[in-house]
Amino acid sequence: MSNQPLAASAAIVRQVGGPFTIESITVAAPREHEVRVKMVGVGMCHTDLVVRDGFPVPLPIVLGHEGSGIVESVGSAVTTVKPGDHVVLSFNSCAACPSCDNTQPAYCYNFLANNFSGVRPGDGSTALSQNGTQIAGNFFGQSSFGSYAVAHERNAVVIDKDLPLEIMGPLGCGIQTGAGAVVLSLGLKAGQSLAIFGGGAVGLSGLLGARAIGAGTVIVVEPNEGRRKLALELGATHAIDPKAEADVLAKIKELSGGGVNHAFDTTGIPAVIGVAVETMLPNGMLGLVAVPPPDATLPANMMSMLIRGVGVKYITEGDADPKVFIPQMAAWFKAGKFPFDRLVTKFKFSEINEAAHSSEKGGAIKPVMVF
Repeated sequence: MSNQPLAASAAIVRQVGGPFTIESITVAAPREHEVRVKMVGVGMCHTDLVVRDGFPVPLPIVLGHEGSGIVESVGSAVTTVKPGDHVVLSFNSCAACPSCDNTQPAYCYNFLANNFSGVRPGDGSTALSQNGTQIAGNFFGQSSFGSYAVAHERNAVVIDKDLPLEIMGPLGCGIQTGAGAVVLSLGLKAGQSLAIFGGGAVGLSGLLGARAIGAGTVIVVEPNEGRRKLALELGATHAIDPKAEADVLAKIKELSGGGVNHAFDTTGIPAVIGVAVETMLPNGMLGLVAVPPPDATLPANMMSMLIRGVGVKYITEGDADPKVFIPQMAAWFKAGKFPFDRLVTKFKFSEINEAAHSSEKGGAIKPVMVF
């Protein structure tokens, strides 16, 4: 086990909207509650692109927050992870606020500081440097767009060694967000119906979660033909093209026998959300996860909501506690009930800009860069 700095290669963003440039950096030894991980694979998430394109973080920075790898060394106070463990890295949390105390780390009161500040909360340091100059890191408590990453005991989740480690990273964010939103936050039950708006990585992960728990009718609304086809292959009962359907709401009611128990929007488009609110049967809940336009408001008819007693909830990270839900998803995957590998397109780490481009253009649903 090494307590020395290591040379690594990492994809650095140096300017807003700029490319990922692969450069040599130094990764420090893990501190007391940290772990250093040799990366095997890392997913490209929409959030990485949002941050690259201007969500405020210090630059230059190493992004990446769907990492998977092998623990190389651990800090002196680490007790739940050991060198050699296979881990999925997820979002970080403070372990000390009311939400964390209540096993709701996705609503950590210090979520922004722990995941978006680019530094360790407290002393403003990072584990990453280049020629003696600090590089912003600690993105989602990991900055896993690099051959080594320093994460935290709290957001490193041990998984079985017989799982395909190089593709497991997206369980830490995108897949967890979709499946968790449906299974944990909306609480979809076996036999219940669901409408999903948007068939990207998060929407299709919601579909996989619904299928894993034995949901009934699941309708996916998605303009991309290839993604509609995949949704049907993954167990959607119906897939609607909103560009070809004159009245999406009427079609959903027709296909579901009057409406769905719950709905899930991954688009962030107000007009779409307005339709989603109206699809639900009494006591339904609409889950929202997408980043909306800054000035967007909910276009919902309050009287209609009152009559049905329906609600709308914004969901962070699928309401998941990664230490609990990532092993759950991994167990479903092993049992053949959660084939999230169908969403993955592999790229070499050196092809990170191609992976980003493919994600933006709707080619790859979930790009995973393999080291």
